[in-house]
Amino acid sequence: MIRVALLRHFPTDWNGEARLQGRTDRPLTDAARARLSGLCLPPPWHEVPLFASPLRRARDTAEALADGRAVTSAPALVEQDLGAWEGRRSADLLANPESEFVPTHRLGWTVRPPGGESHADMWARLRPFLAGLTGPAVLVTHKGVMRVLLTLADAPRTDDGAPEIRRARLYPLDLGPDGTPTAWSPPVRLAPRA
Repeated sequence: MIRVALLRHFPTDWNGEARLQGRTDRPLTDAARARLSGLCLPPPWHEVPLFASPLRRARDTAEALADGRAVTSAPALVEQDLGAWEGRRSADLLANPESEFVPTHRLGWTVRPPGGESHADMWARLRPFLAGLTGPAVLVTHKGVMRVLLTLADAPRTDDGAPEIRRARLYPLDLGPDGTPTAWSPPVRLAPRA
């Protein structure tokens, strides 16, 4: 059994505008960078390897918390491809019946956004990466990736049926030998930097 901790990247301008980012590579805001500068990984996570999605918002979040340690780029941790919905606001898509929009946490396992990928597609790329981990790790990634893994681990859900995912918190998971999340632990806040 291997324990990993998931961490969602800090905000971008598109998060503030409620735009669907998907694989669009937006940088962190200045406010996000300032907030990150005052935080660090808590024990025992401060000594384990860090892996990050290659998108800037995740990579920069990981590097800000790495305290000089190397961050390994992990393409499997990239956000869900939202196809034609990327860059759009959910409210605008919901108002347009021709968009075929469904909030991503309600897509189900096999439904794909137009030109995008399903949760099952995401799991197909995540599973080999997770099965290949040889020890504890912090995985800095995206809300869509975390939603898939926390759902598989049967983490608690909010009223709308999605796992609650908050920033500046680590979400520990135990992984089985094949990479499947088998259990979750309550989130752990990032620590203030001394």
